[in-house]
Amino acid sequence: MIIRHKKSFVLGIILTFSFFILLFLIFLPIFGEGKNGLEFADEMFNKLAKGSSYFIPEVIKSNEKFIGKTFTTSIRLDTPEDAEKTAKLFTIAGAMVEVKGAELKIAGDLGKTLNGALQDADVMYHNKGAEISGLYGYDEKAVMKNWWQALSQMEKTFEKEKMIAEAKIVSDVKKKAIETAYNYYNIDAVKIKDKIGLTTFMLTFYVGYTIWWGFAVLYLLDGLGLSAKKAKVRKEV
Repeated sequence: MIIRHKKSFVLGIILTFSFFILLFLIFLPIFGEGKNGLEFADEMFNKLAKGSSYFIPEVIKSNEKFIGKTFTTSIRLDTPEDAEKTAKLFTIAGAMVEVKGAELKIAGDLGKTLNGALQDADVMYHNKGAEISGLYGYDEKAVMKNWWQALSQMEKTFEKEKMIAEAKIVSDVKKKAIETAYNYYNIDAVKIKDKIGLTTFMLTFYVGYTIWWGFAVLYLLDGLGLSAKKAKVRKEV
């Protein structure tokens, strides 16, 4: 190996070694509660994501105009057992449900029914899953899954029947409430404004650390006389 530019090569070595020393430190479980740097960052960004995804109150507000709006629909679950469990969700929400095998025929007040799903999602969002499992008699995440499956089929049915407004509110309940509650369950919500210093540092560090490695490679290659410059074309005399 021929070193053509010693100064650049030495600088590249220093940047490379310091990069990997810091990387080693990042993987040590020294960032609180036995977490390494990646686990700590992942947990923090999940908390921030949850803190910025609390749309349930606005969906509850949007759903108010559907209180008193009656609906009937049929949905099919994967198994008769799922159908029985899902029927309980709608019954407690105030709807009338007929179970035939894995199929449910549901009728009731759309706004009140969706409000039942929204209230369950709000409880789950605040990590109070025991209340949900205690109410329905089975795992709280399975409850959210059954709500999601049922609402997905209701949304498709309403779309086919050209009930656009109804399909939209069902979609909002599913995506902005049920999905958020399920995906972020047991994660503490954190507002960005409450962690603005740490958030800024983590994002700045990520960008800086990436650039750090880029310069390390750049100086190493330059030290070895390698570059991305286009070779000059020799003109024929």
